[in-house]
Amino acid sequence: MLLGAHLRRLREAQGVSREDAGWEIRSSESKISRMELGRVGFKERDVADLLTLYGMDDPVERDRLLALAREANNPGWWHRFGDVLPNWFQSYLGLEAAAALIRTYEVQFVPGLLQTRDYARAVVLLGHGRAKPEEIERRVELRMKRQEILTREQPVKLWVVVDEAALRRPIGGLDVMRNQVDALLEVNTLPNVRLQVIPFQAGGHAAAGGAFSILRFPDEDLPDVVYIEQLTSALYLDKRDDVDLYAEAMERLCVEAHPPTETSKILEEIRKDLNV
Repeated sequence: MLLGAHLRRLREAQGVSREDAGWEIRSSESKISRMELGRVGFKERDVADLLTLYGMDDPVERDRLLALAREANNPGWWHRFGDVLPNWFQSYLGLEAAAALIRTYEVQFVPGLLQTRDYARAVVLLGHGRAKPEEIERRVELRMKRQEILTREQPVKLWVVVDEAALRRPIGGLDVMRNQVDALLEVNTLPNVRLQVIPFQAGGHAAAGGAFSILRFPDEDLPDVVYIEQLTSALYLDKRDDVDLYAEAMERLCVEAHPPTETSKILEEIRKDLNV
């Protein structure tokens, strides 16, 4: 996506049409469009030819963009989980790893980036109850690996709004849920994590349609992406009107939820209620 955004900016600055760019690399206008959206792999030769067409003669910047092309073709760490990873979710993991800020709303479960191992196993079993134990553990391990973005050298900023129902639903049993709430109390102390709770008394609210995430990237050329997961597929929305609609819903959710300063108190109350 980053390389595609750079290529689009260079092409537009030179007044080159997508059709002419496609001709230059012995391809089509649609191929250029997919390249600029980051939805297709890159051949280093094609990128080099496009940079020449776009007048990129700065050797340092040219080498940097060619290095991006090589990096874009390298498989991410998640490819070793390909046996349990659907293709439509692999795209999300790439976006998640590249994001600088992730804002997410969840109504049924604790978000995957904040799940304990036992809670994650219970969630996986809900959807894959007939799978072999080793497959279940592979899926759990994948979820644990994803969480490293919260503690890496330049951690992602995570802003979560979670429905109170998700925190009171005893997924995996009371012991698992108590440990999960304890983990949320701990992660809530991280400087890059903000957690808010939508209380029951809020009634209907802005995101009645269901869970979603908004991902923002460090490069200003990249648009925000809205991710909506479905049972057997997912939606990726990056059109400005769509993103603005979900961003507005997220803002309203943050207003309707308890402020972040009250989250630890709420979690402690829920923790007490689980001691039954």
